[in-house]
Amino acid sequence: MLNMAKFVQTFTIYGQQLLNYIYIMKIIVVGSGGREHAISWKLAQSSLVSEIICVPGNGGTAHEEKCRNITFSDCPYLNGDKSISSYVKIATQEGCDFAVIGPEDPLAEGIADLFWQAGIPCVGPKKAGAQLEASKDAAKAFMKKYKVACAASETFENEQDAISYIEKHGAPIVIKADGLAAGKGVVVAATVQEAVNAVKDIMENGKVGNAGKKIVIEDYLEGVEISVLAAVCVTEKTAASGKATIIPFLPARDHKRLLDGAKGPNTGGMGAVCPLSDVTPEIMEQFNQSCLEPTLKGLIAEKFDYRGFIFFGVMLTKDGPKLLEYNVRLGDPETQAVLPMMDFDFAALCKAIAEENLKDFNCTWKNGFSAAPVAVSGGYPQSYAKGKEISINEQAVANTGAKVFIAGAIEENGKLLTSGGRVLACSAFGQTFEKAWQASYEALKNINFEGMFYRKDIGLPGAAESVKL
Repeated sequence: MLNMAKFVQTFTIYGQQLLNYIYIMKIIVVGSGGREHAISWKLAQSSLVSEIICVPGNGGTAHEEKCRNITFSDCPYLNGDKSISSYVKIATQEGCDFAVIGPEDPLAEGIADLFWQAGIPCVGPKKAGAQLEASKDAAKAFMKKYKVACAASETFENEQDAISYIEKHGAPIVIKADGLAAGKGVVVAATVQEAVNAVKDIMENGKVGNAGKKIVIEDYLEGVEISVLAAVCVTEKTAASGKATIIPFLPARDHKRLLDGAKGPNTGGMGAVCPLSDVTPEIMEQFNQSCLEPTLKGLIAEKFDYRGFIFFGVMLTKDGPKLLEYNVRLGDPETQAVLPMMDFDFAALCKAIAEENLKDFNCTWKNGFSAAPVAVSGGYPQSYAKGKEISINEQAVANTGAKVFIAGAIEENGKLLTSGGRVLACSAFGQTFEKAWQASYEALKNINFEGMFYRKDIGLPGAAESVKL
């Protein structure tokens, strides 16, 4: 005889599992760079996603499958409001089920808190956890408190005290503005005078505005850098159940210097590769023990609601991996190299993060390599012209198998025009690094705009900056 209670219970369990599987999401992606284009592209591949609202998006997301750009000016109901709450209003108006936040500024301002308050699940840490990037001082205090391997440091709010410390300590030494400075607030000084000049530029001359009212001075670390992006789910519930989780992605490397051979000025990133042949499983295990696991313990102890991604900027030193910085989101251009390596549903990962099920999620990766060199405007990272028309031979690019991720470019009157310093990345996957590298650079040959420049050695021997002074 049919046990109706048992039938109902079984139907409910399996019915819910089915609903979870077929649940279709309309997602808002906040941001306008190459990272956000890559995020939107990867989300669009999921059968769980019906549409992606990119706010404001760029000239790449404008033509990406399932994607639609919306700017604040498109929304009369905002009444000119350009605060972070406007993103929530757009998501509500558009009927979005989910939010993914790309850049750091809105996270530092508390955009994730507002989305959750509006009943819209959000991938991105709440404001308290976002201070790990918004304040270098807060990040260093966190590292020291939870014994994350890092460089020794001191924090100063008085310029003369900072200069006295430098003169006593000596060089080389690292000067960091405390606040968000769009990558312009860090100086690796080879001499005492260079360090003193950096302090004056930041604190006295206002080089980075309010971000430089406080500075962190760190011991100099010698080695080679890597980037480790990771998915995070730490909440009161997961901490209590033992399911608080950080899952590291494959290691990647950004190339910061403008010119081949790791020469020239620092930039926001001239290209990235993933994974790294020089990062062994033993090195990753050292990283897990000295950086990742203490970070997880700290997030739990501080009772952060951290559902999103975290970026570990790591220096591989003779004494093991040392953490340079946290970013509270995916890195750029690392995202453009890491996401093509994913052999899993990225939207399902985001859903697992928000729904506190990350510990049960299995990240699987393609066997191979990804290379993503970046094309920049002439004059970058200093002054550069905008509004240059971009010509892309789409068929020739498609023949290489590469994917173009737009960063600093907008669509205007049917034309794709440059609007930033870093304009685009050509990301290609290959079974070997050589095949990935060749495909990405072959794609770049079929793209042109006035003043276009790119490094020719991303990922090659000698291209990674080995930090020595």
